[in-house]
Amino acid sequence: MSESLLSIGKVVNTHGIRGELKVLLSTDFPEVRFAPKSELLLVNPETQRKIKVTVDQSRPYKQTYIVKFKEYGNINEVEQYKGWDLKVTKDQTIELPENEYYFHEIIGCRVVTDEGEELGVIDEILRPGANDVWVVKTPARKQILLPVIDDVVLDVNVKDKLVKVHLMEGLL
Repeated sequence: MSESLLSIGKVVNTHGIRGELKVLLSTDFPEVRFAPKSELLLVNPETQRKIKVTVDQSRPYKQTYIVKFKEYGNINEVEQYKGWDLKVTKDQTIELPENEYYFHEIIGCRVVTDEGEELGVIDEILRPGANDVWVVKTPARKQILLPVIDDVVLDVNVKDKLVKVHLMEGLL
């Protein structure tokens, strides 16, 4: 299984004694990803060992999701998966509405201004609140923080990995 995988969450703890796991989400679609019968991969972050699992049931819980897999029935069987990642294959990507993008589509994009100046490459995405912020690493290894708002982000071409932006006063 060498296909590329998308991370949808991280197992942070067990929950109760019936084999449920507490998952910190990294997906905008938990109700789809953790729906009963969904097939996911548990991935050990150190060894990359993968185990295919099937969602039995899930529910939101505070800032996390509680997920139970068909394969496991008690806490002793699942305790070993604390710290493991939950992933899906890229062919399970959910079609997004226009002007919405997956993190993996944005990270690595070159950023140019509407005046043609090359700024750098998107290195990270921050989610502080009202809007996302794209962190652009410049050739000089400095960081530029770009708010993802219509006035700044003019065009996103994920196929060519190119983002065109308008630098408002005070952004640099």
